[in-house]
Amino acid sequence: MRLRALLDTDALGLKLLGGEDELDRTVRGVMTTDLRDPSRYLSGGELVLTGLAWRRDADDSEAFVRILAQAGVVALAAGEAELGDIPDDLVVACARHRLPLFAVHESVAFATITEHVVRQVSGERAGDLAAVVDRHRRMMTSGPAGGGPDVVLDLLGSDLDLRAWVLSPAGRLIAGPKVAGPGLPADTCAELAAEHLAAARTGRRGPHRATLGAATYSLFPIRSSGHRPTAGAGRSAQASRDVRETVLSDWLLAVEADAGDWPAERLDLLQGVTQLISVERDRRDAARTVRRRLAQEVLELVQTGAAPAEIAARLRVAAPVLLPGLGAAPHWQVVVARVEWEGGDIEAGPVAQSLLEEILVDPLATGPEPSDRIAVAHTGDEAIALVPLPAVSTEHDGSESGILADALLESVREPLSAGLDGDGQVTLGVSAAVHSAEGLRGALEEARHARRVAAARPGRVCAAGHQELASHVLLLPFVPDDVRRAFTARLLDPLRDYDRRHRAELIPTLEAFLDCDGSWTRCATRLHLHVNTLRYRVGRIEQLTSRDLSRLEDKLDFFLALRMS
Repeated sequence: MRLRALLDTDALGLKLLGGEDELDRTVRGVMTTDLRDPSRYLSGGELVLTGLAWRRDADDSEAFVRILAQAGVVALAAGEAELGDIPDDLVVACARHRLPLFAVHESVAFATITEHVVRQVSGERAGDLAAVVDRHRRMMTSGPAGGGPDVVLDLLGSDLDLRAWVLSPAGRLIAGPKVAGPGLPADTCAELAAEHLAAARTGRRGPHRATLGAATYSLFPIRSSGHRPTAGAGRSAQASRDVRETVLSDWLLAVEADAGDWPAERLDLLQGVTQLISVERDRRDAARTVRRRLAQEVLELVQTGAAPAEIAARLRVAAPVLLPGLGAAPHWQVVVARVEWEGGDIEAGPVAQSLLEEILVDPLATGPEPSDRIAVAHTGDEAIALVPLPAVSTEHDGSESGILADALLESVREPLSAGLDGDGQVTLGVSAAVHSAEGLRGALEEARHARRVAAARPGRVCAAGHQELASHVLLLPFVPDDVRRAFTARLLDPLRDYDRRHRAELIPTLEAFLDCDGSWTRCATRLHLHVNTLRYRVGRIEQLTSRDLSRLEDKLDFFLALRMS
């Protein structure tokens, strides 16, 4: 479509501020950004929409417009909601670089312009995707009449013979074609997400190619068309385009095909599909606003020491929102997540919030939004989830139901480790379930403490649950490495050397003896030994280490040494 056609559509609310001679330029796409340097996301031919959050003074306009012009952008549309009238310095800069400039009335959402441009451009490029664009509004609706991104994926299959799926960065299947055919296994989703995140960390522009077994996939990034977390006032332009700010929160489109030999027209069509799905992502994010606010309100009450009755009242408000139709009051769990990077001033709180929402989505939940079951707030670099659980008939500590740290870790370790790429860490802490407002403060502290235990462990993605906080093993991660090495070497090296020289089994014997609480009979039975043979081995252990395994102190030292090794 041509720029001139945008002015002919009254619903877009565009006013031309400069560039009348350039209105015959062809628009090939649309992008929304408030980054000071969005060049890595531009391929040329875009209409760029901006809320001007990148502008701090008049000099910023010249630098921003110069970057757009060099990238081949066809026009700039600036929203009036942030600053009111468009600044004169931006008008002058656009005129200097011959970049047409539009003003967007504050009553018009950028999503409206994005939808219109994508509809028009896609329709002009190829008729085989016209059905996708024509049914865009159906994708945006909820309830039985709507299909969300599944509708678009079905049409990709019927019109282009392409099987495609939308995945989260944690490897969760967000949407897939509803037509008959094999689905995408969970392990394949995780592997594709890992491939995508690893490629994204290199800075290469998508689509990325991945081969799993006999199948080849092309992975297209799906970036939100709305506002993303942006740099603070004191941060540089380089920091504002750090890929780590979004790599753990952007969705991806996995297409079972090799896009390497596709013509430009087909690649453009798939890029248009990602833009359509990004609008759906924005809609889902907007739907989470109420739940995020509820979590923030409860969190503030808990942290400021509000009366349990006040917290309980807020929880009663949250329960029907998170679990519609539930008659009884639920139990609650708290999950804390933190994303930390080595070097760089990166605002990790919003990314941790988005990531935790994706990780905690209940795949068995019914209704249009499976994410309706959680509420996540963030404070600083930490995200905190308030997770309701169905009420239970008897009291228990939550160890047999609800969220388990090991299960969370298993489901996200592979893809997230690829996205962290050796310079970041994601840590999760999970509390026990509590059944009242009085227990919520303790659950929050429990989850935070469990996360600190996870952070002390090796690995890029770590989690710890409340069960681990009840053990003396809790202290082990906080022992300095040099102290660990010296302590374990002093106790265990003599036994290891003896085992190596004589092919003995003193270390396994010691472990079994401690596991059996020093019971000679049970230990001998477990090791299939005569009791006299066991007594000989234990005697040799005591002789080599100058310790006495009948003493509690020496038993505990051996136990800790084995754990720390």
